[in-house]
Amino acid sequence: MTIVVTGGNGLVGCCLKNYLPNAIYLGRKDYNLESNEQVQSLYRDIKPTRVIHLAATVGGIVDNIARPCDYFQNNVIMNTLLIKHAVENNVQRFTGMLSTCIYPDVVESYPMTENQLHIGPPTATNFSYGYAKRCMAVHIDAVNRQHNLNYNYLIPCNLYGAHDKAGDNSHFVTALVHKIVYALEKNYLSIDLMGDGTPLRQFMLADDLAQVIAYMIQQDIVESFNVATEQNLSIKQIAEAALSACSAEHLTINWDTTKPNGQLRKDVSIDKLLSIMPDFSATDIKQGIKQVYDQLSK
Repeated sequence: MTIVVTGGNGLVGCCLKNYLPNAIYLGRKDYNLESNEQVQSLYRDIKPTRVIHLAATVGGIVDNIARPCDYFQNNVIMNTLLIKHAVENNVQRFTGMLSTCIYPDVVESYPMTENQLHIGPPTATNFSYGYAKRCMAVHIDAVNRQHNLNYNYLIPCNLYGAHDKAGDNSHFVTALVHKIVYALEKNYLSIDLMGDGTPLRQFMLADDLAQVIAYMIQQDIVESFNVATEQNLSIKQIAEAALSACSAEHLTINWDTTKPNGQLRKDVSIDKLLSIMPDFSATDIKQGIKQVYDQLSK
């Protein structure tokens, strides 16, 4: 089996290398996944039998609001080309990585299950990105129906980890730890965070998702499902857990309420995941943040 992992140098790809060391990990320098010719070359050169598609244009709320066309266009083109040419090159297994951003902005009951995906539009702050990822789910389901294949997708909650990129486009928890590390280095007394801290989020260590992906491949799982932690905490609770994990309880949090909160909640059910992988247990948020802090503060 020849496994190709796109986004191989990213947050999840770096973790996956520990569990699938023999896979081929591709980064931006290897192939331009928004080029039809380059994607054709990828399949022609490597001849994969399985593709794990992790690559994406991804960023925070501010960048999503500022560049909605980029987030939609880049992701739709990339996802479409990879799936189209996977089918044409007889790739037997394809797994696309989605996001809980694809779910409706508001539903009547939580946590959300996989069958609630299309009952409403994604939240406004991640609208383009959410729809681009939702389009990949539609494409994969359509491929399976028309071509009788077993392609699938995973829908992870918000992720964090030491391999996340720094700056405006990093995920919230990783950016938070960077802020704490910087504040401690500079002997600051506070950190600034967007919003008022009330939105609820499931944040999962990227290594947990990597383990699920590896299990899915090893057991040849072809179902599509949510991957998340059962912890559904407010941003304020997560920030306080981070201060504790980093031994920085003395820092004050300045909440900038002029900035958007984002979606109020988007927690998803992991019942289907547990039916497939009964022993799955996500890393506790405080323990996970301590791991990231220890790596970033070396």
